[in-house]
Amino acid sequence: MKVFHHKNELKNHLKTLKKQGKSIGFVPTMGALHQGHLSLVKNSLKDNDITVVSIFVNPTQFDNSDDLKKYPRSFDEDLRLLEDLSPDIIVYYPEALDFYDGKIEREHFDFDGLEIEMEGKHRPGHFDGVGTVVKKLFETVQPDKAYFGEKDFQQLQIIKKLVEKERMPIQIVPVPIYREPDGLAMSSRNLRLTPHHRAAAPFIYQVLKQSSVLFENENIDTVKSFVKNAIGAHPYLELEYFEIADEQSLKPATQKISGNKYRGFIVVYAGDVRLIDNINLS
Repeated sequence: MKVFHHKNELKNHLKTLKKQGKSIGFVPTMGALHQGHLSLVKNSLKDNDITVVSIFVNPTQFDNSDDLKKYPRSFDEDLRLLEDLSPDIIVYYPEALDFYDGKIEREHFDFDGLEIEMEGKHRPGHFDGVGTVVKKLFETVQPDKAYFGEKDFQQLQIIKKLVEKERMPIQIVPVPIYREPDGLAMSSRNLRLTPHHRAAAPFIYQVLKQSSVLFENENIDTVKSFVKNAIGAHPYLELEYFEIADEQSLKPATQKISGNKYRGFIVVYAGDVRLIDNINLS
């Protein structure tokens, strides 16, 4: 398995492969890999001649420095998991200074309003950080296809918008949420849950599924009240927000309009661990 630490070395290697007519799939990650990440990698391996996986805990998308410090890092185990899938995977594991050419800072982006909803309201500057790192990664790897999980659905829509606005010839491939057997959406943050909070966390998806059933016959305010009350009554969980939004614009919905697609977005604290999830309500 080839591991690259320097941007220019990776670019030169991939340029040679592209000249040979090889198609390149790309899976950007922040490491601490789990089966959700691996499902993205499997899709890329199936669709492309070459698969590149980046492992980079990006400092510009953390608005909370504590969260950055606590983010799990397990590079050796990540490599083992990837090698088990295919020894031909190319891994990009840069240092921040090399990645950012010595100056670690965010660009500012206009994503046509997608960036100011939900996570944008609660994490100012977060999507500037996401846009900055993904743009730089795309410029380095120049993939034909890039794979993103639907767990971070708002991020997925923003990356689609980034590719459109920057006119990058990259196909963004969404991959369904990968869940634990008990329904909890897989996340690297799950490693930080205490036993009590890990046992409680699957309740989030149970409530989302119930909200989906309610959405068929009830109005939006009723569904939102149900979720707020259900999570609010749980002793180990604290609701940050639940929003029902249009899938394309991500704008909060106040009433159901025939033909529109809606999704429920939720953020819950289990102790000091912030968990996100979503569900298709259409």
